Amino acid sequence: MNGKIHPALLPAGLEDILPPDAEFETAVSEGLIQAFSRYGFERVKPPLIEFEENLIAGAGAATASQTFRLMDPVSQRMLGLRADMTLQIARIATTRLADLPRPLRLSYAGQVLRVTGSPLRPERQFGQVGAELIGSPSCRADAEVILLAANSLAEVGVSDLSIDLGLPTLVGAVIQSLGAPDEAATLKLRNALAEKDAAAVGAIEGLDTEIFNEILSAIGPAESALGILNSLSLPADAKQIVKNLADVIEAVKARAPDLKMTLDPVEVRGYEYHEGVTFSIFSINAREELGRGGRYLSGNDGKGEPSTGFTLFIDTLLRALPKPKPHERVFLPLDTSLGDVGRLHGDGWITVNSLDGSADDAVEAARLGCSHIYIDGDVCALGANKKGKN
Repeated sequence: MNGKIHPALLPAGLEDILPPDAEFETAVSEGLIQAFSRYGFERVKPPLIEFEENLIAGAGAATASQTFRLMDPVSQRMLGLRADMTLQIARIATTRLADLPRPLRLSYAGQVLRVTGSPLRPERQFGQVGAELIGSPSCRADAEVILLAANSLAEVGVSDLSIDLGLPTLVGAVIQSLGAPDEAATLKLRNALAEKDAAAVGAIEGLDTEIFNEILSAIGPAESALGILNSLSLPADAKQIVKNLADVIEAVKARAPDLKMTLDPVEVRGYEYHEGVTFSIFSINAREELGRGGRYLSGNDGKGEPSTGFTLFIDTLLRALPKPKPHERVFLPLDTSLGDVGRLHGDGWITVNSLDGSADDAVEAARLGCSHIYIDGDVCALGANKKGKN
């Protein structure tokens, strides 16, 4: 590219977040973290950059293609910019916090950066807020994080939630029971299932596909879909996967019988390192998923602690929330006392100081977007004699 780049031009997938959106994003993120803390999840803050070999080791290999890399001029080792925060939390839990009693409940908030966006998520940098429950294999742990996500989202104002459950290891368990079928046929099968294309599944040669179309039919409301899976002649490993799902659904329903849950037993995209029940969170107020989570092993050697958790995508979440009302701002004439300023702040006002004693205060207040003006010890609506907030 020739010529000087305009200073407002940013790389694809990156953007400046301006007022009032930046404040809104921070308020929602902190509101979620506070909600998590009320359930015993303590906040940790990993660095933006780590040694590449640690960041993409083990389960982190699933994020390798989305990880930006650079050379550390100090250590002369390759560094990676995090594309996801979940595995950083797992690293902290299994190293710095290894001696703490389990289960360990941790939360986090921060920015991530990815090499490319996607059709549904073109942003390459966005905020994540999440929670991880580390060290428990219990179905009640899975239920706890699902309910934590739903309750916390409700607390910040997201309504009409739906939890879409998944079993990313189910298809693999059934394929394995068939005795290592042809690799090309397996790839075609997985692609057809990902597209929910029953005709394409049935047309695959060299593989008995009837069972997979039966699994494909188990997409829908969680309890009826679970009934379909329970009626199938599945191998032992697959039956155990379905049994784990049933236990999680029962544990969730026991505490939140009205929470809407659906099931997609063939969805695997985005769950490359998960090894149990997964879930995506949706709202009728947003096109994209608000977040996702599920069960995984927290170690980077494939032998870590049983863990489960979720990540919320702040950019999507903000689109599902009503825009906040603009703050009312009161204009302060020159040399307003600090005592008066403190009192106004205590009453919840945002104050804007005059910096020009020669300017007309009312004109200046309007120019700076103030709704009120401070006159002789009183807050008055701009352009009116009425005192106090409108």
